[in-house]
This record gives sequence, structure tokens and C-alpha cells, in this order.
Amino acid sequence: MADGTPVPGSVWFYAPTNVAPIPFAVLFGISAVFHLWQCFHYRCFWVTAYLPFCNALFTAGFALREVGAFNYGNVNVYLASTLMVYMAPPILELANYHILGRTLYYVPYFSPIHPGRVLTTLGSLSAMVEVLNALGVAYLTTSRTPDAKHYALGSNLLRASLALQLAVILLFYSLAGLFHVRCAGAGVGHRHRRVRAVLVSLYVSMALILARTVYRAVEHFAAPIAAGGGAAEAWRNLSPVIRYEWFFWVFEATPMLINVLMWNARHPRIYLPQSYRQYLAQDGETELDGPGWGDKRNKVMTLVDPFGFLSMCEKGRTGEPFWERNGYHHVLVNMKGTERQAPV
Repeated sequence: MADGTPVPGSVWFYAPTNVAPIPFAVLFGISAVFHLWQCFHYRCFWVTAYLPFCNALFTAGFALREVGAFNYGNVNVYLASTLMVYMAPPILELANYHILGRTLYYVPYFSPIHPGRVLTTLGSLSAMVEVLNALGVAYLTTSRTPDAKHYALGSNLLRASLALQLAVILLFYSLAGLFHVRCAGAGVGHRHRRVRAVLVSLYVSMALILARTVYRAVEHFAAPIAAGGGAAEAWRNLSPVIRYEWFFWVFEATPMLINVLMWNARHPRIYLPQSYRQYLAQDGETELDGPGWGDKRNKVMTLVDPFGFLSMCEKGRTGEPFWERNGYHHVLVNMKGTERQAPV
């Protein structure tokens, strides 16, 4: 293992450590319990229920990895552990989508999208990523030779899933960034630091997920298996991220642990109200109770056209502008903190 050579009989390629999985499983378990308590304490299951579930998957995955460290020839333990660890990050992404949507509800007049469509839009794209990834892995594992047609198709599907994954993350940052710029331009970010705090947490969380995605991409494509030359040559041509275990702990386990612990410390309900109907008035200070974001279109159209591009040609508006008649509609606050009249 130290020199990157395969360990005979190991389905992990190396002899996995039996030390690291224990603290990681314990810390993920503690985080899961804490997140579950926070869901009850803040009454926010509908917003953050993904977080304890994600932690539970990580806990089970690393516990099984500890079992596999003492029996590294057991294929079932290897598959179960890998599956758990692979399933958890997409769940964490769904949590981030939901938290972003909840933040947009809080300052609705600066939202670039219907807040309730953030999860459905980005979640649907992420589901496509997972489908492509699953198909790619299936084709790779059913290939009998390294140069088989299935292997090429599987590699292309994995590349497509990676490209789509990066596109989803870019879209997430675009939505959050545009919203952030609008808030900062009106002074909301300065006067109401809670909005900025949630956005910063989202940026950090998605950056950690992006780093993990890049690691997985390198793992798949940095050094593909050679078409010939036997097992020894094939092993030498594998990426170091597969041959050495420390890459997994540095670029997979650690970023995800930091991610979930950060959400424990910076839980969104610390900064946002419980009800999505409660929102921040245009003065950047007053919190009001509203009717919630309404949409006059049918549900199919809201899913197909979440940004309301098609409705721009219609006379009706996609969302009910309840904030324009709340008594604060004439007040906008610029970055210097001075008031000005809103354009008619």
C-alpha cells in the first residue's frame, strides 16, 4: 500500500486503515443527532430534514468501512460502504437547494426565481446527474475488457454526468450570487446580516461539494486503465487517487465532515424565521407576515418554466407582488444607507 502496489485479495485495491473510520463515523453520528435535535428545536423539518438523513448515511458508510478494514476481501461490505458514502453528498446538495429557496422567500422582491422552484429545478437536474452516473458505472462494471464498447460508453456517461454536475453547481452559484448582489445593492446585506450569513454558509458548503466532485472526476478520468499489457501495467496506469487511500480521507471524508458540522454551527434557522410567509420589508429592518409567494400559472408551467421566461410575454405576472403594497414599497435603501424613492 505504501508504494501504491495492490494488496492481494483486497477489493479496495489497498488495505484500508482501521483507525480513521472510527472517529469519522462517531463525528458524523454526533452531527446527525444534533441535526435531528435542531429540527425538533427549531421546528424546521421541512427545511433541514435532509441534513440528519445525510449524516446517517455517512455514519453507516464509515462504520461499514471500519468493518471492511478487517475483511478487505468482502465485496458486499465494500459495495455497501461505497454506496452509502456516494449517496450522502447529493442529499446534502438537496439541503442546500432547499435552504437557498428558504432564503429567497425571506427577501422575495430580489429573488431571481420562484423560491419554491429552487429545489424542484436544481433537484431535477441533480437527479439526472445521478441517473447518468449510475448508468456509467453499470456499463463500466459490465465491461469484460478495458477496450470494450461498454467501457467507452460508460466513460462517456460519467463525463456527461460530471459536466452536468458542474453546470448545476454553476447555476446554483449564479442564482445565489445574483440574489446576493441585489441585496447588497439595496443595503439589505449590510443592514440585515442574517441574510448574508446564510449565503456565505451556502457558498462554503457548495465549494466543499465542488472540491469533492473534482476529486471524484480525477478518480475516474485522470489515468484510465490501459488497454493491454496485463494486470501489472494496468495497475501502474491507474490514477494515484485510486492507489493511495489518503486521497479519499483528504478530499472526500474531511470536506463532507466540515460541511455537516458547519451546518450544525450555522444552522439556517438561527438566521431565518420559522415561517416562509414571514419576510423582510424593503427597509431592510422590518419583518412582516405575508401571504407567501403566489403563482397564477398551473403547476406544470411553474416546473417547466421556473424562471418565468414564457410568462414575460403574458399580461399577468408570474408571482403575486404582495410586497409592493405593504407600506414599504416606496422605500429602497442603497449601499450608503440613504433612502430613495422606488421607480414608478
